[in-house]
Amino acid sequence: MEPLYSLLHGFSVALQPTNLFWALLGVTLGTGIGVLPGIGPALTVALLLPVTYTLPPESAFIMFAGILYGGMYGGSTTSILLNTPGESGSIVTAVEGNLMARRGRGGAALATAAIGSFVAGTIGTIGLTFFAPVMVEIGRNFGAAEYFALMVLAFTTVSALLGSSVLRGLASLFFGLALGLIGLDVQTGQARLTFGVRPLLDGIDVVVLAVGLFAVGETFYAAARNRFDREEIVAVRGSIWMTREDWSRSWKPWLRGSALGFPLGCVPAGGTEIPTFLSYMIEKRLSKRKDEFGQGAIEGVAGPEAANNAAAAGVLVPLLSLGLPTSSTTAIMLVAFQQYGLQPGPLLFTNEAGLVWGMIASLYIGNLMLLVLNLPLIGLWVRLLTIPKPFLYGGILVFASIGTYTLNNSVVDLILLFLIGTAGFAMRVLGVPVAPAVIGLILGPLAETQFRRALAIAQGDWTVFLTSPLSAALLAAAALVVAAPMIWRAAMGRSLAANTATPA
Repeated sequence: MEPLYSLLHGFSVALQPTNLFWALLGVTLGTGIGVLPGIGPALTVALLLPVTYTLPPESAFIMFAGILYGGMYGGSTTSILLNTPGESGSIVTAVEGNLMARRGRGGAALATAAIGSFVAGTIGTIGLTFFAPVMVEIGRNFGAAEYFALMVLAFTTVSALLGSSVLRGLASLFFGLALGLIGLDVQTGQARLTFGVRPLLDGIDVVVLAVGLFAVGETFYAAARNRFDREEIVAVRGSIWMTREDWSRSWKPWLRGSALGFPLGCVPAGGTEIPTFLSYMIEKRLSKRKDEFGQGAIEGVAGPEAANNAAAAGVLVPLLSLGLPTSSTTAIMLVAFQQYGLQPGPLLFTNEAGLVWGMIASLYIGNLMLLVLNLPLIGLWVRLLTIPKPFLYGGILVFASIGTYTLNNSVVDLILLFLIGTAGFAMRVLGVPVAPAVIGLILGPLAETQFRRALAIAQGDWTVFLTSPLSAALLAAAALVVAAPMIWRAAMGRSLAANTATPA
């Protein structure tokens, strides 16, 4: 019953008029950004980090949570009407959704996506309400060795699972770890890698890195690869409401997608992409109308969209309870916590109960807001697709520059912003994920502190990381995360070679 009492306290925070305004602003921004191809919630949160610095933390995180959920909703609109996913979790939706739109059933596709998102978002938020406290209790048993092992697991999971290869992910991670070394050593007070530049004594601000990689770098990349041709937008014809048959074919995929998305979102290998693909495969296998798949099956929209939104709630569980980000958006939210001097984890639920539970309660409210906003305002969201790309990208760069400069009124920050943005552009061109670099900068100094503390407590005994069962298990999981993809590819290569070899 304790989570219910905490949730009631959270509603008392979230229902304050000011916080309701920020929730509404967050879901509206999130939906609008989700609609725009190539500009997802991670970029939006990164862009708003400098602006929200003066907000109370409760209001800022309620808005960020709204952006996260709104981005999941908005991505389906672009997938269905433009066949271009607004964010990665909506890739599968484009398969059947755009075909439905071309058959004149775009309204039904948008409706099942919106209602399925509401159902799954609500179920996922309920799961977050009751499962996060369980993870917190586990986290309370962590000491210095366990926290270091947990951060190593965070490094490996984000590096191995968010990129096209483990080596590229690790390269990004070590880039972030190197940036995290810049500044004064916490224990000795010695300057490290500052090269005589006084503003660097405080280290590189994580907000500068996040905005540089996610806003400036992503914008450079999107502008460089965009032909600026007018894309075909399929008009919404007919009613936007679902028929009785549509309801009967959608409600089971909504529930199955929710049941699949939330647990996979919670685990480090989850995110939103894997559950959406699995949901589509399951719905195709279970459907009584398999012939419609590939021609516009409504189950192929309902299931993946539900899985997408349930997973969005799931990724918040390891972030809030253990400080473990498992997606690009949660990595940026971790930056936001650092901006306010907060560290997600078990102590956050004790020391900042109003913030955490207010944020969770706002997800219920924001989910309802999104249901009301999406279908009646579909015409408005479609108009966003007509914004000229040069204006859009130019506006992002101007907004990022002004926001970064106002952090410390420092020209050095502005120079770093565009240097890091150029590095982010090069990383995107080379297929190197940017999220591990952010994780490296944030968690690197914390991991170093916990590592030194564990060795000090154990009087220099290195086996302290292996004698603790929890620490050893986390380190073993980290090693498995790195080794498993390599072993899998090697096994598949040998299998392919054996199958293609001709008998003597």
